[in-house]
Amino acid sequence: MSLFHLSSLAEVSAAEWDALLPDDQPFLRHAFLLTLEESGSVRAETGWQPDHLLWRENGLLTAAIPGYRKRNSWGEYVFDHAWADASQRAGIRYYPKWLGAIPYSPVTGARLLGNPGAAEQLLAALPDTLLRNGLSGAHINFTDAQANLLLENAPDWLARLGCQYHWHNRGYRDFQDFLDTLMSRKRKQLRKEREQMLQSGFEFSGYKGDRLREDQWDFVYTCYANTYAVRGQRPYLTRDFFSLLAERMPQNIHVVIAHLQQQPAAMAFYLKDSTTLYGRYWGCLAEFDRLHFETCFYQGMDFAIAEGLQRFDAGAQGEHKLVRGFEPQITQSWHYLLHPGLRDAVDDFLQQEREGMRAWADEARDALPYRRGD
Repeated sequence: MSLFHLSSLAEVSAAEWDALLPDDQPFLRHAFLLTLEESGSVRAETGWQPDHLLWRENGLLTAAIPGYRKRNSWGEYVFDHAWADASQRAGIRYYPKWLGAIPYSPVTGARLLGNPGAAEQLLAALPDTLLRNGLSGAHINFTDAQANLLLENAPDWLARLGCQYHWHNRGYRDFQDFLDTLMSRKRKQLRKEREQMLQSGFEFSGYKGDRLREDQWDFVYTCYANTYAVRGQRPYLTRDFFSLLAERMPQNIHVVIAHLQQQPAAMAFYLKDSTTLYGRYWGCLAEFDRLHFETCFYQGMDFAIAEGLQRFDAGAQGEHKLVRGFEPQITQSWHYLLHPGLRDAVDDFLQQEREGMRAWADEARDALPYRRGD
């Protein structure tokens, strides 16, 4: 039984890796993770150095965690910048650290892949490999129920809670069917927002991954990059990522393009599996009132209803999603810190933060627009 480090997912076959996956979520697939690497979106220079952990027994791959050595905390969506700053002030080295996660994707899913017993052995071997490689600790973000069960029983791992907002398709026949479940005032607000887009002359077209031309992917990338440019930041993903992913996983891609006077004006990029739609990226060439809500939320709801998908995960943060029917969803991450003083300080902080996060989720449920008693 041995723990192996991979500096690229190309070092393991797609068949062997994908055999460990418990479901068809696209973010965990070999094709998705390798596309991040081969497109140059994930590499040491971006602060995401691939360092996947594999557990083999008698030569057979029995467990794994997609992982990265990190020299910053950008693109993680579980924010530990304050921990890093406090460590620096105290003279404690925080970077590099090891992170088990899907880069740039705040999506809950399996992280401890494969046989639970083998995954438990991999976790037990992790502290020694951290010490040997000069890493300050390990972090595993957006874990599913199985990983949570294993990690809560593992020594010295600290739990952190977050909150996202997901929309649930309760067998709606169409968007109006969903509107009928809302309180009158909220129903009128959503209907008005959609009507405003139509009156402004916008038209919306949906595309599968293999239906977009390269010039259309150029437009998608321009919009995506512009979302970061207006904040003075560089985009995480490269242009090549979109074309490569469209070649390898077209069935998982859904793109909405908004046209105004027959000219493309905005886009939303989604991924999907058999049960869930994931809103990932958005961008526009010019700002229009309410265009974001229609392109990213309402078009996604329409698609989820038409495809019979059960859930719509529209990404991290965004309390504005509440009034549009997106319900609070507690997320979980886990943190193992080698320095005992730092670990104790973070443990105290997390105990208070967990209480606050649960209280916030309860308050958020009270703000949902659904008719009471439905």
